Amino acid sequence: MTPLELAEKAVKVLDEKKAADIRMIEIKDISVLADYFVIATGTSSTHLRALANELEFQLGKLGVRPGHTEGYRSNSWLLQDYGSVVVHLFTEDARAFYGLDRLWRDGKTADLTRVLK
Repeated sequence: MTPLELAEKAVKVLDEKKAADIRMIEIKDISVLADYFVIATGTSSTHLRALANELEFQLGKLGVRPGHTEGYRSNSWLLQDYGSVVVHLFTEDARAFYGLDRLWRDGKTADLTRVLK
């Protein structure tokens, strides 16, 4: 699975679980951290955990597991690192506070209309 396919699959899974304001940012030309960031908003800490669990389950069925996770004790953010794709899940307030969309504005934001049919 290519990094783009993995990022798009993550976007689809998050959309199916009702994540809001999903963004996929290509950062491979500006950072060595990953090829893509997927950023999404959940409505509550329970919703964030449900999003993360579903993502891990669905990608696990494809043989893809996160190398690292963070934030499961937090009530406002979760991170799943799949190597070439890093998924950031936030509550609305935490997303505004951390400002990843702004910090990575030099990356290429993907048009997800093709992915989210």
